Amino acid sequence: MNSGFVNEAEAWREWLLRAVAGNPAQMQIMYGIAGERRLTEYEITWLSGYEDAAPVRIGNAAADQLQLDVYGEVLDALYQARRMGLPFNEAAWDLERALLKHLETIWDQPDEGIWEVRGGRRHFTHSKVMAWVAFDRAVRSVEEFGLSGPVERWGTLRDQIHAEVCLKGFDAELNSFVQSYGSKELDASLLLLPLVGFLPADDARISGTVTAIEKHLRKDGLVLRYNTATSVDGLAGEEGVFLACSFWLADNYILQGRNEEARSLFEHLLTLRNDLGLLAEEYDLKAKRLVGNFPQAFSHVALINTAHNLARVFGPAQHRAVSKETTGEG
Repeated sequence: MNSGFVNEAEAWREWLLRAVAGNPAQMQIMYGIAGERRLTEYEITWLSGYEDAAPVRIGNAAADQLQLDVYGEVLDALYQARRMGLPFNEAAWDLERALLKHLETIWDQPDEGIWEVRGGRRHFTHSKVMAWVAFDRAVRSVEEFGLSGPVERWGTLRDQIHAEVCLKGFDAELNSFVQSYGSKELDASLLLLPLVGFLPADDARISGTVTAIEKHLRKDGLVLRYNTATSVDGLAGEEGVFLACSFWLADNYILQGRNEEARSLFEHLLTLRNDLGLLAEEYDLKAKRLVGNFPQAFSHVALINTAHNLARVFGPAQHRAVSKETTGEG
């Protein structure tokens, strides 16, 4: 990691220490652009919105949601930064251990999930997988960097969550992982399972999941987040294809050795950019236009990762999924 990235990672870690302020239960899934905690949501009824897209809302009620995946993302980000040279910080490691201690008490609860649904909490498969990621990265941090922590307990929880997801989050009839425990619905977030190292890309359950998503969530070659008709998100209407999810499919193709399909999908996604090379959150296939949040960091991060995965023998997908010992780093 070059010095610029190390400095940026260190600055983010320092901000995290201030934001959580020693209380892991205070960690929100989002903050305002100036670090604001209070994002109370309310409607502005006298405004029609862009192209009459009412209601116009200020704030975001999702700031008060439970999203278990955030713990996995934070622990993984700090683990990956540590692998790439981020100096040890005792206060930051204490915070990670505090987050894990809190996660131990909540990982088995239903949550609103990665998509911030408003249709009620569920045991989302992706959320449980990211809880697994949190404990997995904690174990790796102890084993690879000699950090202190209850590694046996973390390892036991990691194995427990993995077994539960494979039992309750996989549907043998569909030959696919499913959106939530007991569901028959698919979700594009399941494409992340091999990308975070939960199972290898050549595992039959992962191959089956990719095939099922291709069959049921792919539309004109691009990928929907989920079936909006199920009302899982608590919202009415349809939505466009979600661009980050389409990049995730390309990443899975790369891990499966389907490089030509991956490159074709990637190049098609590039054609959807505007004249400045930017992407929105979604793409409307009927209107042939970008829609949703714009510009969307989620889409651009996914684009960069897929570009690296295509250009390098050992790209971000492989790097994120395997341990330091496996790669011979250090």
